[in-house]
Formats: sequence, structure tokens, C-alpha cells
Amino acid sequence: MSHTYAYNPVHVVFSTKDRRKLIPKESQPRLWAYLAGACKKQKIFVHEIGGMEDHLHMLIQIPLTLAVSDAMKEIKTSSSRWMGRNFAWQRGFGLFGVSASNVDAVVRYIRTQEAHHRKMTFEQEFIALLEKHGVAYDPRYVFG
Repeated sequence: MSHTYAYNPVHVVFSTKDRRKLIPKESQPRLWAYLAGACKKQKIFVHEIGGMEDHLHMLIQIPLTLAVSDAMKEIKTSSSRWMGRNFAWQRGFGLFGVSASNVDAVVRYIRTQEAHHRKMTFEQEFIALLEKHGVAYDPRYVFG
């Protein structure tokens, strides 16, 4: 086969440092737009970006020529600088594969974060995502 073909949407989740509420609701649209631009600069296709005051969800497709860790480092570093000196993201992130048949559902999930978090904290949500995707984890280190 002379060409490489891939469809690799991933749901990325990460929080602000110490899960502090550093993203005011009124700043969210500007931050989401900035993040979309940072992704575009790296040739990352964005399906959806959203979140809450203390965390972010992205449904993206990272080009095969770009390492996930490099993509996330650039996204987090540039957006931290853009937000200002009192802003920081947590060090790690969660990354979950999404099948083509579930892309629309994940987009809806990201768009309805506010309603979702009336019932569940970020910590509960993140553990649920880990468990849903069969990711082994040590509870002592998930939020440390």
C-alpha cells in the first residue's frame, strides 16, 4: 500500500493545576477559540473543545506525524502563556480513543458539560472515563 490512511479521533481531558477554578465562564469562549488556533497551527483537526472552570475536554485528530505528548505539550504551554502568569494546567492528561460511530455523542457530551457537572464532579467524571475505557490506574496518583 503506497499511502497511509487513518481516522483517529481522541477525547483528551485535563484540568487546571490543582483543579482550581481558573477558567471563568466569560473567558471560556476565547480560550476554546485560542486552543482551536493552537491545534490548527499543529495541523490537528478539532471536532469540539469545551469544559468548565477547572478542566477541559477536546475531541481532536492528531496527525500521524506528530507525537501525542508533543502536541499536548504545545497546546498546554501556549495556552498557559496566553492565559497569564497565574494560570497553569495539570501535568498529565487523559486520552481516550473514539470510534467513528461515537464522534457525535462525544461532541454532545463536550457541549453539555455544564449540565453534566450538576450531577458529577470532575474527579468522578475522570475516574468514570478511565473505567469506561478500561484504563488501569492507581487512585493514589490520578490527581496527585
